[in-house]
Amino acid sequence: MKNVYVRPLDLRSGHVDLAHGGGGRAMQQLIGEIFRRAFDNPWLARGDDAAVLPALAPGERLVVSTDSHVVSPLFFPGGDIGSLSVHGTVNDVAVMGARPLYLSAGFILEEGFPLADLQRIAGSMGRAAADAGVAIVTGDTKVVERGKGDGIFITTTGVGALPAGRELSGAFARPGDVVLVSGTLGEHGMAIMAQREGLAFEGDLRSDSAALHGLAAAALAASPGLRLMRDPTRGGLAATLNEIARQSAVGIVLEESALPVSPAVAAACEFLGLDPLNLASEGRLLAVCPGEEAAALLAALRSHPLGRQAALVGEVIADARCFVQMQTTLGGRRMVDWLAGEPLPRIC
Repeated sequence: MKNVYVRPLDLRSGHVDLAHGGGGRAMQQLIGEIFRRAFDNPWLARGDDAAVLPALAPGERLVVSTDSHVVSPLFFPGGDIGSLSVHGTVNDVAVMGARPLYLSAGFILEEGFPLADLQRIAGSMGRAAADAGVAIVTGDTKVVERGKGDGIFITTTGVGALPAGRELSGAFARPGDVVLVSGTLGEHGMAIMAQREGLAFEGDLRSDSAALHGLAAAALAASPGLRLMRDPTRGGLAATLNEIARQSAVGIVLEESALPVSPAVAAACEFLGLDPLNLASEGRLLAVCPGEEAAALLAALRSHPLGRQAALVGEVIADARCFVQMQTTLGGRRMVDWLAGEPLPRIC
């Protein structure tokens, strides 16, 4: 049988069509010319239905997390849906105290989606994965009819290795502990809102999206008694702290004057009537540790490039009601409640 010549994909002006999700030659071409090229590694190159991965070191346990990404717009200052899908899952593994190792990636593509945009997104994912030291080892692609999707949705699943004896959980906070954040709050959420709505504010509004595995490792090394780490994404710091308070059956008191908020985010929130505590951060680490380890942990966070603006922002107290409160700059206290819903949908 003669070899059939297959014309390369038109990555400049071509578009996704239904054949690219049909399991045939067109789908294999899409995978080969875009995804395998962007994610190249020995496990993916085998082309099997699943990746056979090396065994973990003795005593290590698996940590697995999965997340779907539907952010709109797909490209925004500071990132895009590709890098965000890698960062979000790497961070969910890292805040458990694990070492991120591998990712899988599932794509829902809409018929008519530009191949140039798909190539750009895949390239961004590949670079973000390489920078984080993880491999995208397997995946899946589906195509839906025009008008029945919204360009592209991405689901990533992450696998990491957790050393024996290391346990972090939102249920471990205790009265006397302190709360630290690694940097300014709400920048991802506000950058998405400004880009989506065409709003212009003074200052540089950019997403803080970043992989936090290195910062998490620094925190673990500095604080042997570290209780927990989280990345305050949807719902922001307010939702994350309320989850922790309920898991641990404690109260938390924040110090308003200590909360790091950039001038650009503060001004935008004042203009729009929003609270930066409710806005998502995609490259910030929240940590709770015993009070006696606070100074060492704060110094370690500030010594890392992603934690230079880290701050001690609150303390854990005994409170059977599990309230999160804030000591205001005026000398009073107010409740920091989580919202019933997301103030800005599709931010990740």
